[in-house]
Amino acid sequence: MEKIISYILTPVFYIVFGIILLVFHPLQWACFSIFGYQTHKSCVSLFNWCLIRSNHILGTTYKFNNPHKIPTDKPLIVVSNHQSMFEISPLSWWFRKHHPKFVSKKELGKGIPSVSFNLRKGGSVLIDRKDSKQALIEIRKLGKYIEEHKRSAVIFPEGTRSRTGVPKDFQRTGLKILMKNAPSALIVPVSINNSWKLLKYGKFPYGLGSRMTFDVHKPIEVNSDLDSLIDTIELQVKSGINSFK
Repeated sequence: MEKIISYILTPVFYIVFGIILLVFHPLQWACFSIFGYQTHKSCVSLFNWCLIRSNHILGTTYKFNNPHKIPTDKPLIVVSNHQSMFEISPLSWWFRKHHPKFVSKKELGKGIPSVSFNLRKGGSVLIDRKDSKQALIEIRKLGKYIEEHKRSAVIFPEGTRSRTGVPKDFQRTGLKILMKNAPSALIVPVSINNSWKLLKYGKFPYGLGSRMTFDVHKPIEVNSDLDSLIDTIELQVKSGINSFK
């Protein structure tokens, strides 16, 4: 029965989702071109809020658990597991005070209204997963950028999303590069659950009634022992993942 209902609701979601992308594309262009970074950033925050609300059509709910007071005058490196593209908007919205920037694959940098424009102009970096040298150069730039401007970088060290919710081992090089180039950053581990359930049938139809949760763990200072630090971060992120059970 759920799948039958999903065949009805998924087209409605696609229509609303598409309208949001098309409406905010010229708005972003105008905000960025005429008023500059800060106005564009506010527009992007509203854009992500609308995308979150569009998912309610599919019965998706969100819960963000953050018992920690995270300063806004320090750079952050938000480290999370990755289950679907639907995690981007909630992370962008809830960390909006920290100006989140993403490490994203280059294919997303063109052809998607609003999304591609923001990735190209908003401070995120686009990496070629087939060109490790280019990827590391871009990640290094992002580390220096957040260090200088006291903003945040969001990285998914698993590399690719988990289609079943089962966490993958971290690929460490990109995270190390970020930490080396943003030595004053706080590391913020985040565990995400149930995002993958939206895609349990694939991209059509979408899964219904996903209860997405985002659990923020205690922030950690960057230190010189990066391997031990990444061990700790990976353990914290994985300790909060239970949606595959």
